[in-house]
Amino acid sequence: MLRAEPAEGGRAATRELTFGQAIKEALSEEMRRDPRVFIIGEDVAEAGTVFKVLAGLVEEFGAKRVLDSPISEAGITGIGVGAAMTGMRPVVDIMFGDFITLAMDQIVNQAAKVHYMSGGKLRVPMVIRTTMGATRRSAAQHSQSLHAWPAHVPGLKVALPSTPADAKGLLVTAIRDDNPVVFFEDKMMYGLKGPVPEGEYAIPFGVADIKRPGTDITIVATSSMVHVALEAATRLEGAGISAEVVDPRTLAPLDAATLIASAQKTGRAIVVDEGYQQFGATAEIAAVIADGAFDYLDAPVKRIGAMNVPVPFSPVLEDQTVPTAESVAAAAKAMCGRA
Repeated sequence: MLRAEPAEGGRAATRELTFGQAIKEALSEEMRRDPRVFIIGEDVAEAGTVFKVLAGLVEEFGAKRVLDSPISEAGITGIGVGAAMTGMRPVVDIMFGDFITLAMDQIVNQAAKVHYMSGGKLRVPMVIRTTMGATRRSAAQHSQSLHAWPAHVPGLKVALPSTPADAKGLLVTAIRDDNPVVFFEDKMMYGLKGPVPEGEYAIPFGVADIKRPGTDITIVATSSMVHVALEAATRLEGAGISAEVVDPRTLAPLDAATLIASAQKTGRAIVVDEGYQQFGATAEIAAVIADGAFDYLDAPVKRIGAMNVPVPFSPVLEDQTVPTAESVAAAAKAMCGRA
């Protein structure tokens, strides 16, 4: 039986793992449990991915279940779609999230639509694992956070874990889901450590997590921005402002009820996301909060996202393009009249 409570709930034995180790544990446990699960992608076997997250899996499961592929994101994803339609549960590894652009037809026009176009006769239980996040000094083509793209498409689910426990629990759910799931991992968090439940553990999609309770302002943050928001909340505490930090964990489905309830309680809300602010996830979440909590809000919902520029290679410039604890705290102080 799956446990759906967060790791910090204290009901399950935990140990400390890195974010990357939690991802690997989820994959290895599911591959042992279900022989239909396999991994395919560039450098996933011998190299264990460019981030070394999957190192050792090919030794345990063999090259028939951990498959190094040619450099063709469209081809990899197409194989995944076909395998999923015929009874397998593929985990397709796209090395950098920027490269899902090369597989958008397979993701958007095939995986997302097959179930509906077949009258429910076919399904695509496939996970697309990929990365997001800037500040790695990888320049414009390897630093984007494009999670808003698949979240825009009906038929796709989108997960954004922010902690090692969430990484394991959400990935297990993604692999067992009968729908295609795009699973974004912030590449800067693979070394992040935290408690992770032992044994079988899953987190249901569409259930947000309140990472820190508060009373004066709600900060909704995604992926690595959760940690930016938590740091901002600590700074705000020194200014006498109690900030509640809410992590949606999945964009599709989105737990609108929890986001709205938090904003109704605090009366103010900021949405923080590392994707481009223009037409991004911040806009949708802010609209959901504004629609559902309008009568309770003391100020318009504030959005903080990445600057609308290609991510620079220059470290000094790159660091200015994404939200920081300082910028979030400053916005919160202004909303609370403490600027």
